[in-house]
Amino acid sequence: MDYSVLLKAPLFSGLTMEEVISVVSATPYRIREYKSGSMINQSGDPVNSFMLVLDGSVKGEMTDFSGRIIKIEDIAPSGALASAFIFGTRNRFPVNVMANSDTKLMIIEKPDFLRFLKSNDKLLTNFLDMISNRSQFLTEKIKFLSFKTIRGKLAQYILQTAGPKKFEITLTMTQNDLAEYFGVARPSIARVIGEMEEERIISTKGKYLKILDKRKLADLTIE
Repeated sequence: MDYSVLLKAPLFSGLTMEEVISVVSATPYRIREYKSGSMINQSGDPVNSFMLVLDGSVKGEMTDFSGRIIKIEDIAPSGALASAFIFGTRNRFPVNVMANSDTKLMIIEKPDFLRFLKSNDKLLTNFLDMISNRSQFLTEKIKFLSFKTIRGKLAQYILQTAGPKKFEITLTMTQNDLAEYFGVARPSIARVIGEMEEERIISTKGKYLKILDKRKLADLTIE
């Protein structure tokens, strides 16, 4: 077990290495490995355990009624899978979970995880923060997916990334990534970016994007 990965996880925030080793060594867990491209869980599967990414990367994606695949997010090492769905009456995976690369997960079964949380107040507080943050993220994601046009989606993404004060951002996703994130074809992203540049709403250079007219950009979110 590489405890340095656990030390970076939000669940263990504020704990020392010695405390992490102590609580983990007292808790039954198993390590499971998945090959790149393999299905880890399908939408609707019950969430019976806490799962933490130790190595590799996974993605959550959903398929709409037209067959389009929409990526919800990527989860890197120290991130947890479906943490907001372990407890509750509808504790099932809301999306498909796939391995982006060869991936290693730490898995703690639900009864053991409950005892694990009760063993340390800081762990319990961290977990409550995690599921609150997940709820906020999913709320924002639902709001984002409600935009009907690609222009609206891209405008919202740029505005969220920039925040209220910034006018220049570094894009962390490629056009392919954005197309997958929006559930559209890559040429559509390139076309919309070109249109917004022609209209002098934004300008781009490589991965750098500058907002030229924030008011017009905001107007696109209500198309």
